[in-house]
Amino acid sequence: MIRFFNEDVAYKLPQKQVTRQWLKQQAKREGYAVGDLNYIFCSDEYVLQLNRDHLQHDYYTDIITFDTGEAGARIEGDIFISVDRVAENAAQLGVSADREMRRVLAHGLLHLCGYGDKTNDQVALMRAKEEEWLIGL
Repeated sequence: MIRFFNEDVAYKLPQKQVTRQWLKQQAKREGYAVGDLNYIFCSDEYVLQLNRDHLQHDYYTDIITFDTGEAGARIEGDIFISVDRVAENAAQLGVSADREMRRVLAHGLLHLCGYGDKTNDQVALMRAKEEEWLIGL
């Protein structure tokens, strides 16, 4: 089950049910079923504190993904998204905030599917997958 929560912001994800179906479909295309998956929308400061507390990183980021599942074909996790950072990135990239939010939603799920973004090759593959998932939206 995919759930959406707000932590310290008032964010309303457009078309929640359509988004749930889209995410489930994309996971299935990658060979996974979705178990308990929580997207938590929050502020820059909230995500920064998570980054400091859990990853020992002292910088802002748009997303932090925690994999809570066991190895296998079932995805479970908690994905924290900074709506502040998503809005800023959308403005810098010249895309709509909704499109950038979809990209970030996909990014978190791709992490749970096993895709990384630490090397240039991983980043290139992650971006290609994000774009593939966004076709037709």
